[in-house]
Amino acid sequence: TSLGPKLMENKKPFELRQIMAFYNFSVVALSLYMTYEFLMSGWATGYSFRCDIVDYSRSPTALRMVRTCWLYYFSKFIELLDTIFFVLRKKNNQVTFLHVFHHSIMPWTWWFGVKFAAGGLGTFHALLNCIVHVVMYTYYGICSLGPAYHKYL
Repeated sequence: TSLGPKLMENKKPFELRQIMAFYNFSVVALSLYMTYEFLMSGWATGYSFRCDIVDYSRSPTALRMVRTCWLYYFSKFIELLDTIFFVLRKKNNQVTFLHVFHHSIMPWTWWFGVKFAAGGLGTFHALLNCIVHVVMYTYYGICSLGPAYHKYL
């Protein structure tokens, strides 16, 4: 939590408004797509809250869920840009232990999940996370557009 802020210590914060707007709305689009795919590959088409097991077959639905899980896994690396943007903008109060820990541990835990159990009940929290990210990154995107758009928040 101190390496990035230390590197930026004697530098001016970067102005990243346009890049951040593009990034935030791109994450919204990706999260919407993953939400749709999680729903259509299981949660809206047959999964239940009873301990659904992973479908290891090569059925189109099972393979669709596997692809969605892999995409979700790769999205965790994209989201590491949050930390980089905080550091470059010198928003050091946002580079907390919890933030760094969360963004560092998610790729590892999801690699394990995707590698050994891509599907089933374990994907529910990923679906919820995608829905939350649609709302959260929409908010961040509007914020990054500047004060003229803050009235829409």
